[in-house]
Amino acid sequence: MANFKRGKQSFSLPEGITITAWASVAGKREIEGPLGHCFDIKCRDTYFGQKTWEQAENQMQKLALRKLTEKAGIALQDIGLVYSGDLLNQCMGSSFSLRGAGIPHLGLYGACSTMAESLLLASMTVGGGFQDRVAAMTSSHFAASERQYRFPLGYGGQRTPTSQWTVTGSGAVLVERQGKGPKVTSCTIGTVTDLGVKDSNNMGAAMVPAAYATIRAHFEDLHVGPEDFDRIITGDLGQLGKELLLELARKDGVSLGGKLEDCGTVVFDNTKQDVHAGGSGCGCSAIALCGYYLDQLNRGKLKKILFCGTGAMLSPTSTQQGMPIPGVCHAICITGGK
Repeated sequence: MANFKRGKQSFSLPEGITITAWASVAGKREIEGPLGHCFDIKCRDTYFGQKTWEQAENQMQKLALRKLTEKAGIALQDIGLVYSGDLLNQCMGSSFSLRGAGIPHLGLYGACSTMAESLLLASMTVGGGFQDRVAAMTSSHFAASERQYRFPLGYGGQRTPTSQWTVTGSGAVLVERQGKGPKVTSCTIGTVTDLGVKDSNNMGAAMVPAAYATIRAHFEDLHVGPEDFDRIITGDLGQLGKELLLELARKDGVSLGGKLEDCGTVVFDNTKQDVHAGGSGCGCSAIALCGYYLDQLNRGKLKKILFCGTGAMLSPTSTQQGMPIPGVCHAICITGGK
């Protein structure tokens, strides 16, 4: 019997699963944004001391995991399992960062929803009694992502107004059954949603249908509404995507106004930083969650949030073949530590 299942897509964790530690690593443009003071590790070198941007992403995850264990007061080998992923082909950022660490690892690909996906799976694993201590981690790098999904930076291509700036950063959390910190109380697993958007430079619009579908499913499955949360936080819809989500909800008779925040609009200052429609990438929601929102929950400034990681599940191959961009979103309810 599925004791924790609620409705069609959701489950609850009655005892609460604790996020006991969290860590964030941010690049140059990110530390110049509104949340710059919140990050644990700040680096102005886009290579992070490495030879390539891809190796820089490996290094970011190593730094995040090292900082996580330092803040938790444990050794790296004390972690029972790591869920991690990134935007690079074959998730090389995650596999290379854990190479030789001797820690059980399950690699993920949820595109920009990977922070939510890894945290959701870590909570399920601990809540189900399969591990006592699990880490969830992800990263992205602007230059590596541009080279893989669009054009090399040296090409000098013009960015469209709807395009977003991939965040250079990494976030990691430690999930345990007991301890002090914010608690994961329920989750909703998203469905892959596609309304035919094909523009790879307008991923916010592509992800909006999935974001709203998951938020609505969470409301219906758990019998809650916008009034039950201090913030409903989407991953990286950007400014355009955020506005489309509000409109989609409004047409459905749901008011998210005053509750909705998007990580793609809080990591950067759109008026001072040329990021067009805002931030994106796995690292966007990761550093916003691990650098800002979890601290706000732990200090009691926020009591309850719905963290909704959004991902555009495209590839260079599907884009070149003119295929539409499927989206996915996973939602996690997190309550304050106090």
